[in-house]
Amino acid sequence: MIRDLAESSADAFPDYDLCVVGSGPAGITLVRELAASGLRIALLESGRRRPTPAADALREVSSSGLPIKDYSRERVLGGTSSTWAGLSSPLDDIDLEARPWLAAARDGWPIPRAELEPCWRAASDHYRFAPYAEFESAAFDFLRERGDRALRWEQISEKVFRAASEAQHFGKEWGHVCEDNGPDLWLDASVLRLNAEPGTRRIASVTVRNSRGTDRELRARAFVLAAGGIENARLLLLSTDLCAAGLGNAHDQVGRGFMNHPKDNHGIVTLKEPLRELPAHFGCLHQGYAGYLGLRLRSERQREQQLLNSYVRFEPLFPWSDRQGVEAFVLLVKSSSGLFKRWKEKHEDDVVTLRDYSETGDDSDLQNQRKSLLGWLGVIGLVLRDIVPVTRYVLARLARKAPLVRRVRLRNFMEMEPHPDNRVTLSSTEVDAFGSPRAHVHHETTALDRRSLVALHAQLGEELEAQGFGSLHSELRALDDFPIQLDASHHLGTTAMGHDPQRSVVDPNLRVHDVPNLWCAGGSVFPTSGCANPTYTIVALSIRLAAHLESELKVRP
Repeated sequence: MIRDLAESSADAFPDYDLCVVGSGPAGITLVRELAASGLRIALLESGRRRPTPAADALREVSSSGLPIKDYSRERVLGGTSSTWAGLSSPLDDIDLEARPWLAAARDGWPIPRAELEPCWRAASDHYRFAPYAEFESAAFDFLRERGDRALRWEQISEKVFRAASEAQHFGKEWGHVCEDNGPDLWLDASVLRLNAEPGTRRIASVTVRNSRGTDRELRARAFVLAAGGIENARLLLLSTDLCAAGLGNAHDQVGRGFMNHPKDNHGIVTLKEPLRELPAHFGCLHQGYAGYLGLRLRSERQREQQLLNSYVRFEPLFPWSDRQGVEAFVLLVKSSSGLFKRWKEKHEDDVVTLRDYSETGDDSDLQNQRKSLLGWLGVIGLVLRDIVPVTRYVLARLARKAPLVRRVRLRNFMEMEPHPDNRVTLSSTEVDAFGSPRAHVHHETTALDRRSLVALHAQLGEELEAQGFGSLHSELRALDDFPIQLDASHHLGTTAMGHDPQRSVVDPNLRVHDVPNLWCAGGSVFPTSGCANPTYTIVALSIRLAAHLESELKVRP
């Protein structure tokens, strides 16, 4: 049943078997997987079905170093799946294995890849991700054959990224599992802290507050924090019944190792000969998925040079590239769901080569930020301001013959090491609307992060030149004023999983060390991040956690 906490009576909370905090992809997946288990489940969402000013105010954090975008912390049913573009890929083998040169995560993931693979397959089958097999590089062979050039690599590896042409909104698509006699979904229910059962190491309840300022206690046998990489850590730090430093924080690990995927454009490839089509590398839409090949260093080279797993992708430069009016036009087309859907259905079996970066699934602020009527008028104004390049783009999109490409830009996506100084703490000066300390996030790239991307550029430049494809002009240097500074909104690693409580927060089953009835879900449990967009793996981990919880909780006391 779906209820609004501000509109419910004071005695509305029953006792639950399981309480899940957060309705983003991790929380919705977990509840949906357990809906038929017979467990009495509560799902708590701080916001409502649509954004509200009260919930938006709770998104704010203080930060230093790289910025944190407000829309990366949506408090609304579905969480940040309400704004994402759907780009996905599984982690690589090296992302999971032990990497001794990563001091803070030298043991890698405590879960073998063989255990994650069936969960990724289930995520594809049940949550509209591309089929798992289509993330293999060989799945793009037919697209390579359609290109004007065949690229051959020595120390570079190709990585497949796919996005459903209409990104999954977990709240809209699967929130209905809480209707009728399903799990209880409580909206406008912000968790302030977790409360311990006196004399035990167990959590007895959460204190919940609605937008009117009314507090309630919700009791359950077990609890899962699925509120995002920043909020999971913040809630643990705010809950001090069992440890003055915060739940699970006896060894000062909560909040440490915060990771993101800093991204930005840097590097231009001047082609030896112009070309028209390179769909595998420039990106294309085919059979309901947008996709492209990213380029990373081979795992063997990463091990030899003790590097991280960053990647770049090619963005062809057209006469209209970087014009906001073109991006605004793409946004309007995507927002016209009926028109866009009919166009996609008409071209479903075609290979539709992408003609602008804004089509690729890596959306910018213009596309992600919410808009009022005035905001949409501004989008239309951008189209009119750039009507000439917009017209050129539309004509090229409609034409069967692609324009010639003479230069290609590199779009960079960095893996960050889980450095302990990159962390989430409680602000000492700022509080939220409820009077609780806001999260303070500090993260910046390290020398290893920067050196890894510099090495990728150097190797890529050598191989492009050697095969006569083009010359790469890149001025990347592993210096402090590194140009790759944009936030990818991937908040990872603040409650990392591991076997050792002195170097991790949760165990391989995602249970908080020393708290027998508390688990974490979502990106916060990643020990390392790789370079892949994390939602595919977040959903896979929630599928795995659901199976564990059903077994753990099926015996009632």
